[in-house]
Amino acid sequence: MPVTDNPAQNVTFPSNGNRAFGYLALPPAGTGPGLIVIQEWWGLTTHIVDVCDRFAAEGYVVLAPDLFGGATTHDGAEAMRLRQELSAEQASRDLAGAVDYLLDHDAVTSAQLGVVGFCMGGGFVLTLAAQQGDRIAAAVPFYGSLREATDFTGMDAEVLGHYGESDQTIPAEEARALAERIHTESGRPAEFLFYPAGHAFFNDENLIGTYDEESARTAWVRTLEFLRTRLG
Repeated sequence: MPVTDNPAQNVTFPSNGNRAFGYLALPPAGTGPGLIVIQEWWGLTTHIVDVCDRFAAEGYVVLAPDLFGGATTHDGAEAMRLRQELSAEQASRDLAGAVDYLLDHDAVTSAQLGVVGFCMGGGFVLTLAAQQGDRIAAAVPFYGSLREATDFTGMDAEVLGHYGESDQTIPAEEARALAERIHTESGRPAEFLFYPAGHAFFNDENLIGTYDEESARTAWVRTLEFLRTRLG
């Protein structure tokens, strides 16, 4: 995708011989464990920047790769188009480049990374953790499902998922089956937690009217506890 003018982009990194773009947030101490945040289908929006800044305030060096090359939208039809135009191969290259970039970054103190993602990004959390093996220690998908076939046998990360009981996009039964498959194939812990909420309950921009403040707060606290026990 062509790079557009997105003020959230503040860093570039190599991506299989090309350049990828993203948003990098450093913690107050200047150093800390590494964490990748993966966007929803709205793009690298101010909401994703805010999430990165919140994680950075908790002590993490955070990188959000811009998978849409700068494009953002608050329109559902446009978001669908951007998602459909994103090739799995390109996204995989950019995410793998993000892992390389963070693990080599002077500010990152951890030998492994965490990865957190939302909706579309939640699915990429799982595929990235499966592909990167012992380079990912903690994977946190928020209401993420799989679009491409994924083999979890080489995954080393522990997984904590957050899903809505009334999510019409990813039914709870489908999410529970996914958690079981991850655990069976990888042998690693995979716990999916369910909330009295719908899809995208964490997004406080409330673009589809399903933001749930209490569920979002609870999921945030649980995510921080999970990351601290696995990354520090």
